[in-house]
Amino acid sequence: MSRSDSKNDKKKPEKKAGAFRNRNIGKGKSSSKKTAVKKSSDPNVIRLNRYLANSGVCSRREADIYIAAGSVTVNGKPISEMGYKVKLTDDVRFDGRRLNPIKKEYVLLNKPKDFVTQGKDERGRRSATSLVAGASKSALTAVDKLDKSTTGLMLFTNDGELTKKLARPKNGLRKIFHVTLTKDLRSADLKRIQEGITVEENTVRVQDISFVDNQPKNQVGIEIFSSRNNIVKRLFEELGYEITMLDRVVYHSLTKKDLPRGHWRYLTEQEVINLGMIK
Repeated sequence: MSRSDSKNDKKKPEKKAGAFRNRNIGKGKSSSKKTAVKKSSDPNVIRLNRYLANSGVCSRREADIYIAAGSVTVNGKPISEMGYKVKLTDDVRFDGRRLNPIKKEYVLLNKPKDFVTQGKDERGRRSATSLVAGASKSALTAVDKLDKSTTGLMLFTNDGELTKKLARPKNGLRKIFHVTLTKDLRSADLKRIQEGITVEENTVRVQDISFVDNQPKNQVGIEIFSSRNNIVKRLFEELGYEITMLDRVVYHSLTKKDLPRGHWRYLTEQEVINLGMIK
């Protein structure tokens, strides 16, 4: 899958289509000297500065400063030793706050059609979750759902706090959809949508709606802040229209730029910060 926006491109082997490409191809003549076999390190034991960095407190370099200053405790005891190692099960606290050592991952997917959001269902349909399975060693979950026929942007993360924050209806996250209808949208109906349509006794208000430039009148762009499930489809069905294609092209401040269908990328540090500022 596409990882052009990841900061670790130069440090980690490239992932594509859910698998690694092997770049460690030997060059030149192999050495005749015997190489000592290193014992594999315990994956459940890591350096304390890395523990802090993975918890999102600070960088590793900054973590060393906090550790030296005595701001970190392990199982109730202050630790100031550089290079100190801890177990993932240890009680590690920074300024009294317990930390979670699992590195938070944020992955943006451009979902293809005919993929359900989570797991395989009873009919064995493919899942969007499987497309980002290689993005992290920890389990990633979708922040919200798109139905099988809807394409476009989906955000996956293991950050439970952010997921809860983005799921709150009061946040009114900005979403823009490209809609294709089976017939042209009448100008009168476009105006009705602008003014607000009642769906199941609740008025749906859109931020903006317009015809797509240089396209037939069955091509519409709609910007909406509602968090109600399938609300765009239900809105058009209320007026007697059927949608043949629904593509989410913007999610909050995230766009599909340089992200082909079926591919994913990591969010940039600034994009994560922007999402974290949502109240």
